[in-house]
Amino acid sequence: MTPAMTPTKTDAPPPTGTDAARPDGSLTARVDAADWNALTHEVNEYGSALTGPLLTPGQCHEIAALYDDAERFRTTVDMARHRFGSGQYRYFTHDLPDAVRELREAFYPHLLPIARDWAGKLGRSAPWPDDLDRWLAKCHRAGQAKSAQILLRYGAGDWNALHRDVFGEMVFPLQVVIGLDAPGVDFTGGEFLMTEQRPRAQSRGSSTTLPQGHALVFTTRDRPVAARRGWSVGPMRHGVSTVRSGVRRTLGLVFHDAS
Repeated sequence: MTPAMTPTKTDAPPPTGTDAARPDGSLTARVDAADWNALTHEVNEYGSALTGPLLTPGQCHEIAALYDDAERFRTTVDMARHRFGSGQYRYFTHDLPDAVRELREAFYPHLLPIARDWAGKLGRSAPWPDDLDRWLAKCHRAGQAKSAQILLRYGAGDWNALHRDVFGEMVFPLQVVIGLDAPGVDFTGGEFLMTEQRPRAQSRGSSTTLPQGHALVFTTRDRPVAARRGWSVGPMRHGVSTVRSGVRRTLGLVFHDAS
């Protein structure tokens, strides 16, 4: 079990490429065009990094509207029932909508070098092939064969407890969340939260307001943190603060499947 962490208030990591320009081109082209040198630096430094706009408001609305099409999802989770927080989320089936599939496939090759670098620093194996489908096949052979792509919906008063999206031994160390509603317009509150357990010190916390159509790359479980002698493990958890008003919906891209 990971020791309990006590969040402390800190400034959120500085956003990268958050101009309000309307995204153009295919989803893959938009992901490829992000400043991956800057994003990699921020993820290494803070455990998370915010991209510029990847989806138009119209595309955000189209993805958010999928929530009401129950046949697209393999299961629905009521967070209060499981004491995960309050609100609801749904896991897609493997028959992913085109936009969700394309986004996950576009992010993977950019996140893979970071994952391999972290594994090297921590003296761990790096089991992730160059091809996402090959990696998912390895997950399935290990008993993790359920889709982990997720659509979340929070109303006023809802929140998500600090947690990790780890479903077994097969873990990809980074994941992505994309905002589908506009903060300050469609909802208030609902900041994305992260806490980092630091060696021999109290935990450090951060909060990020997720703009509509932007993606936040963040740590799934832990990351390497510079120490006096090499690198140490920095365990991290994520969650969502209480939504004060409106509706907040997000798309979660996870790069390993569930058991």
